[in-house]
Amino acid sequence: MTQQAAQTAKAKPQARHQQKEGVVISNKMDKTIVVEVVSLKRHRIYKRTYKQSKHFYAHDAENSCQIGDRVRIEETRPLSKLKRWRLVEIVKLGSGVVPVNELLAGVDPDLTSADSDEDAGGGEEEA
Repeated sequence: MTQQAAQTAKAKPQARHQQKEGVVISNKMDKTIVVEVVSLKRHRIYKRTYKQSKHFYAHDAENSCQIGDRVRIEETRPLSKLKRWRLVEIVKLGSGVVPVNELLAGVDPDLTSADSDEDAGGGEEEA
């Protein structure tokens, strides 16, 4: 009886984990990335195709991903409150370009608020 149970346990196939491909939109957390996966859906009544995006928190053990990288993630056991995915591979490296607002906010937060104050002036010049 125990031999049969051991054989069925060995013969049990591994579960295939779901994989998704998306773009890294944040890597600010340690060993965690946020991946945006965009899928095309079809409206069931109007038959129009629309984009639906969803964010997934994934485990990046080496902190190797940068913003803009196209990555493949795989379903895994729960690693934290929000992380249920892990990084499988980096499919394509991003351009490495960081938006100017993020760069300025990192250097001096007052620079971004000063730019927005000038824009809010309405373009009127004082004499």
